[in-house]
This record gives sequence, structure tokens and C-alpha cells, in this order.
Amino acid sequence: MIDGLIRGALNHLLGQAEWARRQLQAFAGRQARFDMPPWQLAFAVTADGLFEPVGEGDIDVIVALPADTPFVALQGIERAMAGAHVTGNAEFATALSFVLKNLRWDAEEDVSRVVGDVAAHRLVGVASRLTSWQQDAARNVVENLAEYLGEESNLLVPARELAKFREELADFSQRLEKLEARARTLA
Repeated sequence: MIDGLIRGALNHLLGQAEWARRQLQAFAGRQARFDMPPWQLAFAVTADGLFEPVGEGDIDVIVALPADTPFVALQGIERAMAGAHVTGNAEFATALSFVLKNLRWDAEEDVSRVVGDVAAHRLVGVASRLTSWQQDAARNVVENLAEYLGEESNLLVPARELAKFREELADFSQRLEKLEARARTLA
């Protein structure tokens, strides 16, 4: 059931992106599988450049993802895919990766079918600003928390103090090496 929902969502996005369907049409009949324990999604590329359930046949590309991928994906698709292990046909894997990384939802197009173009434009604009505000607020909370932990509570070492310590340690290491060199010449 979840497989069908994900495939349906991907096909909806592909339906809005002719460039992506053209890219995938070259791989019609090829099969791919995403493994993320305990979940698995397998699909084949159709002649239209869409995804369909896999029938019998060999899987051309397998993408193994760590179990924490959904949480890492909140930081961006590139970050999530960094932990992926890909095996199989390199050309198909590269095309699939490019399409999935660059596939974007045209929310305004979908909303306009329900409420009209002008209202959809305004709603999507408000949603975009709200999302941006939430991201800014989250970033500010993290920065303030880091500053508090490093500056006020002394639970963390402030970055500038750590940098100063590293410089002093490097200087000490150089002096120690010079002293060892002198000791070797005297011995």
C-alpha cells in the first residue's frame, strides 16, 4: 500500500516534469529497488518515463539506504543520499539519481485546479514565506542554544577558545620537535 502511494506521488511529480520523463524514457523496462530496512520500494520505468510496479525480472539498480534516512532527509536530499550504497547499472543509477534530486513539486499548479490561479499563487506564496520563517526560527534556536551552551553555561568550549588552544598546541608541538632535534645533536 505504501509502495503504491510513493509510486503514485513520484508519478505525479514526473507528470509535471516533462524533462524528467524524457530522461527516464531511455531506460524503459529497467528496474530499480530502494532498500531501507524494513521497507523496500521496487519499480520499473515505463516507455512514458513513469514508474510501475515491478514484475518478474532482474533488478538493474539497488539503492541501499540506512534506517535513519527519513530523519537525515529533513536536512536535504543530498545529505540523505550521501549514506546510500548503490549497486548495479551505473548509467541508469546516475540518471535516476539526477531525476530524483531535481524533481520538484509544482504546488501552485495543483492548488490552482482547486481554487484558481490567483488564489493558488497567493496561497503558495504564503506557504513559502511560512516555511522560510520556520526554517529561520529553527536556525536561530539552534544558534542561540549553541551560544548559550558555549558562552554562558560553559558546557561547551567556545569555537574561538578551541581555535586558540589548537594554535597553542601546534606551537608547543613545534617547540618540542626543535628541543628533541637539539637533544639528538647533543647526544
